Amino acid sequence: MATATVLRPLGDRVVVKRIEEEPKTKGGIVLPDTAKEKPQKGKVIAVGSGRTLENGTKVPLEVKEGDVVVFAKYGGTEIEIDGEEYIILSERDLLAVL
Repeated sequence: MATATVLRPLGDRVVVKRIEEEPKTKGGIVLPDTAKEKPQKGKVIAVGSGRTLENGTKVPLEVKEGDVVVFAKYGGTEIEIDGEEYIILSERDLLAVL
């Protein structure tokens, strides 16, 4: 993927692209954009090299490119590249892999 070569996270950080949810409720009501919350689920686009311990040992990340993850609601830094929105998160802001 071109983004992974352009945007390479450092250390224990990952780059995630949000996965947009269905704009309807379970009852079939269509939600306007203003009523929708940003999704907390996304696809891992790129991963850093891992966390470095005090003794110099490198600990690899538990996630890999292509994983679908759930992340903390207010975690990370949002950026835009070529009209696409991404989030750079620390691995500790990731809650689960789906």
